[in-house]
Amino acid sequence: MSLRDVTLRDGLQLTGKVLPTERKVEIARRLLALGVPELEIGSMARPDLVPPMANTLELVAQLTPEELERCWVWVATPRHVARAAEAGVRNFQYCFSVSDAHNKANIGRTTEDSVAAMPEAIRLAQEAGGRIQLCLATAFTCPFDGPVDPTRVLAIAADPRTEGSADIVIADTLGQAYPGQVAALIGLVAAAGRWGTPERRIVFHGHDTWGLGVANSLAALRAGASVVDGSLGGLGGCPFAPGASGNTASEDLLFATRPEWFTPSVLSDLVLISEDLLKELGEANRSRTAEGARSKAEAFEWVIGANK
Repeated sequence: MSLRDVTLRDGLQLTGKVLPTERKVEIARRLLALGVPELEIGSMARPDLVPPMANTLELVAQLTPEELERCWVWVATPRHVARAAEAGVRNFQYCFSVSDAHNKANIGRTTEDSVAAMPEAIRLAQEAGGRIQLCLATAFTCPFDGPVDPTRVLAIAADPRTEGSADIVIADTLGQAYPGQVAALIGLVAAAGRWGTPERRIVFHGHDTWGLGVANSLAALRAGASVVDGSLGGLGGCPFAPGASGNTASEDLLFATRPEWFTPSVLSDLVLISEDLLKELGEANRSRTAEGARSKAEAFEWVIGANK
């Protein structure tokens, strides 16, 4: 299992507060230094619509090429890709919604329009020497139209115009999916043959709206996903999806899956980074692991201070 922490993009976009570039750089570097494999660090969305993303390119300019190799930026149009590539971005998450209604609210175009523009986005990313992901929002439910037919997801995943994307991201944008549903869809995508390999990964992006973020992520991993998204303290949500709440907490995902680099010391540092950020933003900490790490059960090595 590999974690991509999305705090600096999906985590921040609902807060209404623009973190200074220097603060974003600090958080990104601390997370990378702790061993977090990948980060989502920003978005090319219009700053008047998503103000917390206004300094994304300033953040990119402060990071080294080596750091940017582990960082992703959200894009929705070929023009986004071109601007981000010029700034030094090499990992692009090309995102649109399976649901037309949500895509129009989020990006201002139909799903078909987004698919039609993807070959140009892929070309620009590849010319820059980068990678591009196919990211499918509202893969399970739409806030406007309700349940999404899995065949729509499969049709986009198999569409020849998406050929050339490195990974596919399946997003439970509203956090309304349940483990059996997640496993079924991820399994169908993996069985389609284009996805689910080390070269072309399946990424699951979940939200914890109904308390199933970790369960859904584990179901996705068992069904063929190899990467899951999370944010510190469960921060985040989509500003154009009524009913969406925070992401699945990175701390909870790591505590559940225990990758080799994740140790009690790393958890302690993550909790401290998360607590400082959430206090700065005036946001609640939704991570049950962070809560547990602050408990008095000092005989348990994962409790902060237990081995000090």
